[in-house]
Amino acid sequence: MINKYKKIVIKIGSSSIVNPASKKINSKWMLKLCKDIKKHHKEKNIIIVCSGAIALGSPLIKHKKSLRKLEDKQAAASVGQIELAHQWRKYLKKHKINIAQVLITLEDSEVRRRYLNARKTINTLLQNKIIPVINENDTVATEEIRYGDNDRLAARVAQMIDADLLILLSDVNGLYDKNPNNNKDAKKINEIFKINKSIERMANSQTSSLGSGGMITKIMAAKICMNNGCDTIITNSEKTKPISSITKNNSSIFFAHKNPSSSRKQWLLNHLHPSGFIRIDEGAHKAIKNNKSLLPAGVTEVGGNFNSGDVISVYYLKKDKIAIGISAYDINEVKKIIGKKSKEIPNILGYEGRDEIIHKDDLVKIIK
Repeated sequence: MINKYKKIVIKIGSSSIVNPASKKINSKWMLKLCKDIKKHHKEKNIIIVCSGAIALGSPLIKHKKSLRKLEDKQAAASVGQIELAHQWRKYLKKHKINIAQVLITLEDSEVRRRYLNARKTINTLLQNKIIPVINENDTVATEEIRYGDNDRLAARVAQMIDADLLILLSDVNGLYDKNPNNNKDAKKINEIFKINKSIERMANSQTSSLGSGGMITKIMAAKICMNNGCDTIITNSEKTKPISSITKNNSSIFFAHKNPSSSRKQWLLNHLHPSGFIRIDEGAHKAIKNNKSLLPAGVTEVGGNFNSGDVISVYYLKKDKIAIGISAYDINEVKKIIGKKSKEIPNILGYEGRDEIIHKDDLVKIIK
């Protein structure tokens, strides 16, 4: 099933790679997976996003049964990440495959310059047939700049490098209409072409044992990929050949829109933590629908803490988020020009600024 794909991101959850009882690497499983990866390594670009550092390091942190404080989790991650990288090097070296360790924070993918630097690094590794093994840099990330789960990190990596397939290896065969652990009559959804509220409700009922995300974060990851022209497969990692044996019958596949927007607009659309928001009136809403810039006259409210060049959300009425874009002004300047005509901006701010708060080239509509 994966023969047609050339650039593949494989995300591996903690519940697959770490034995829940011993908190050690599941060596039998690693042998199977690495043998399967070898089969595709020559013909395809493979990128691995792997969880498990905190799970591997946790037994050495004050021998706690569970880690609640952020600093405990970060300490466990710093211990476990060494072991995780060592195990990948050890098992892939058997197949004469070299690896590189890449640690990324949410901030690295939200700031455009860092995002492009990470993209160049990963693509250079792939050109040299080195498999990047990527994880969140838990040791330095705070709660405010964390993904918190590697499903969405994997989706952002897939977007970053223009991958055409994301495989989410899990402890279930895919998305079910209800929790398969509690319901024997649960039915798997094999093909998904659109993620709606019904799909999200199904995902909310399903979780895994060691992972931090559960099924809902996998759906969010698929949503990011679908906007980027990248298909997503959720499949069970416990098969003899976890990658090669993927079929529509033993997995769920999310088919992407095949006409993704430009790379810059993809980055904007999948921004996880905008710095602020503005709310607009009906006239501005119509202008955005017609692919026009957002002028100050149509803005009714502003919030957050953003500077010129930051990414902000655009809301119509009370709840509907209709767009996301890059603000030409900081929040204090926007507060002064709300509801004003563009020709009044120089007199209000004391300098010649842009006519629009968000230019149409820096604005992406959210399709619902």
